[in-house]
Amino acid sequence: QVQLVESGGGLVQPGGSLRLSCAASGFSFRNYAMRWYRQAPGRERELVASIGASGESTNYADAMKGRFTISRDNAKNTVYLQMNSLKPEDTAVYYCNVYRRMDYWGKGTLVTVSA
Repeated sequence: QVQLVESGGGLVQPGGSLRLSCAASGFSFRNYAMRWYRQAPGRERELVASIGASGESTNYADAMKGRFTISRDNAKNTVYLQMNSLKPEDTAVYYCNVYRRMDYWGKGTLVTVSA
């Protein structure tokens, strides 16, 4: 079955960086686009970034452009999210997502940006 396991979250000061990872299994990872979403307390889940199956195509929400970078390693079945210049408003649970006949989600990893 499809499994997505996020890691790399934690507490970071404003202006700091974190790198999130999502290890995928149970499907042909190299054939599917992958996405990162986030959900802040009291807010709806929102799309952060997406990457095509080959890794050549990426898209970002406007608020993340220039600060976040999505990448993937198809040999390791892993997708990454490098987050730089973090702001308190980036505090959220970050989720990995793949759509394969239906949406699959990991359990998320918490990112807290605070001094």
